[in-house]
Amino acid sequence: MEDLRRLFRLAADHAAGYRESLPDRPVGVSIDQGALAEAFTGPLPSAPCPPEQVLADLLAVAEPGLVASAGPRYFGFVVGGALPAATAADILAAGWDQLATNAVTSPAAIAAEAAAGVWLKELLGIPASASVGFVTGAQAANTAGLAAARHHVLADAGWDVERRGLLGAPPIRVIAGAERHATIDRSLRLLGLGTDLVEPVPAGPNGAIGLGALREVLRGGPSGPTIVCLQAGNVNTGACDPLREACELVRRHGGWVHVDGAFGLWAAASPATRHLVDGLELADSWACDGHKWLNIPYDSGFAFCARPDVHAAAMSFAASYLVGSGGVPAGGDFTAESSRRARGFAVWAGLRELGRDGVTALVDRCCALARRFAAGLTAAGFEVANEVVLNQVLVGFGDDARTDRVVAAVQADGTCWAGGTTWRGRRLMRISVSNATTTEEDVDRSTAAIVRLAT
Repeated sequence: MEDLRRLFRLAADHAAGYRESLPDRPVGVSIDQGALAEAFTGPLPSAPCPPEQVLADLLAVAEPGLVASAGPRYFGFVVGGALPAATAADILAAGWDQLATNAVTSPAAIAAEAAAGVWLKELLGIPASASVGFVTGAQAANTAGLAAARHHVLADAGWDVERRGLLGAPPIRVIAGAERHATIDRSLRLLGLGTDLVEPVPAGPNGAIGLGALREVLRGGPSGPTIVCLQAGNVNTGACDPLREACELVRRHGGWVHVDGAFGLWAAASPATRHLVDGLELADSWACDGHKWLNIPYDSGFAFCARPDVHAAAMSFAASYLVGSGGVPAGGDFTAESSRRARGFAVWAGLRELGRDGVTALVDRCCALARRFAAGLTAAGFEVANEVVLNQVLVGFGDDARTDRVVAAVQADGTCWAGGTTWRGRRLMRISVSNATTTEEDVDRSTAAIVRLAT
């Protein structure tokens, strides 16, 4: 037992030391991927290895390939950090090693999810009666939401898709914004609907759909089972679709509304940005991430559904050995996994650490820092290509080739990390401010580095 305590202390001490180093260490890594892979490879040893030696070997080979994505100057891919209490709770969750299938396999894990789910719905303005599935991220949440949508619209048409499948089923219309996130398309592929059936709705100047365009698309096709995918937080610009008017319009056509709000749904947590997602409560399902703006450790996402019975019908299963199934749906009944790690502990701890005011402050601070980025780069003579409404900033440095060179130079420099994107046919730098530890000094230091490398 003493050896186990020592091993766990060594791992926790190293993890804490790494986290403490994040403000000062280079953000990116320059190691060759082939060399890193070679360091990990080799024949599987025949003999057992002492756990402390395994840990030491892992630290030695992994350390050169770690990206400081949890740090305050990582602005790529809408990546958040990890709150201290949430990280500590995740360490406990690994130690407890709970099977979070249902309240029989882990009463504590399911209770933590239930409590955290109530808090999440309050913060996001989602109806209290909605179900919550704790999933790996927005991809899984979009899939769960669209699976519920598929079940419901076909059931309304007299078709049991869970029993009969899609062969011979009534055709489903899927309407989505032209600038939807790619995870929507992958969810449609995974659900057997495919991407050819998507009827795209043109986007306005900042990436949100236009109501007139949505109205025309709805009118232009046949009546019948209809799913409309809306967006809270365009992945490039942060723009949010007009949710209230769009939901009311879709409802008049008898359709199901799914909202992909991977990061943008958190706008609801602040009075300053809540207007951007006005009407979100009128939707039928919602997808949101915890490991982005909420700063919960990977992997963490939430699938909400206004109809818990539909959610469970689309995602759950029963088996003779599965003690605890068949009652009130919870845990694995709302996800595609039964062998689930207890990620609800970290969500509960993160929300307790921040509180309602802390979540609001986190959203407001990231939005203000994004505007600070935009102001600094504009003052330096560079083009900010989007209206900065949340935490996303698109920057152009002239022609596409030069922009790509600047992005590559910034990533190699190590002061900060930002990625490139293509929006409206142009190559742009995409800056996402999502980390709870990012400060004005971090933004100013990063802006100075970008300007230095671009000029």
